[in-house]
Amino acid sequence: MKIFYIKYPKKSFWIIFSLAILLLIFLIYIITRSVSVFNSNEPIYKGDTKEKKIAFACNVAWGDEYIPKMLDIFKDNNIHITFFFEGKWAEKNPDVVKDIYQKGHEIGSHGYTHVKYTNLSRQQYEEDIKKSGEILEKITGTKPTLFAPPYGDFNEEVVKVAEQLGYKVILWSLDTIDWNNPSPQTIVDRVMTKYHNGAIVLMHPTQNTVEALPQIIKQLKEKGYKITKVSEVIVDNN
Repeated sequence: MKIFYIKYPKKSFWIIFSLAILLLIFLIYIITRSVSVFNSNEPIYKGDTKEKKIAFACNVAWGDEYIPKMLDIFKDNNIHITFFFEGKWAEKNPDVVKDIYQKGHEIGSHGYTHVKYTNLSRQQYEEDIKKSGEILEKITGTKPTLFAPPYGDFNEEVVKVAEQLGYKVILWSLDTIDWNNPSPQTIVDRVMTKYHNGAIVLMHPTQNTVEALPQIIKQLKEKGYKITKVSEVIVDNN
């Protein structure tokens, strides 16, 4: 019985070996790219664009006189939104925060002090985020999972720290700029000329915002939009 041996040329072996190495490198690249995209250290500006949903994000760091009227408007329209509270403000107004939470609105953190984090050390803003979360959890019984940096000010390290503390960092894709005291109609126009699927609309509890809200809600509903919480528009955007 004859035994035949097949001899592969050395050149073929090195070609196969090189292709295997290239495949391994490609797989490592795909895996590391997936990890880096998941932990991109980038804030979320908007949500899922496939559905006609728009989130209202109300940052609260001062004043409470217009919040009751705002809540009445949301109740009348069966709307629940996300309120981002400054921890120091929440500490002074726990009953307001608790009432908003019990009414079914989402509670997010706006940091403990309304300062620009990029002017602080890592240890300082890490403590600021932690303190705010602890206060809000004590008031509502639930730790917030969304964090809106004061002034929308951030860098990669700020986002990274917030994510490590268990937060999604939220900004906005549509700004009412209501803190600058524009007319109610200007606020309406700012929303209705730039609305889009998955929008996160930033607002504050001001008199002109309260006056603008009924018209904004009416027009968005007429266009088939559901107005909701931030977590509901970003749920498919992760």
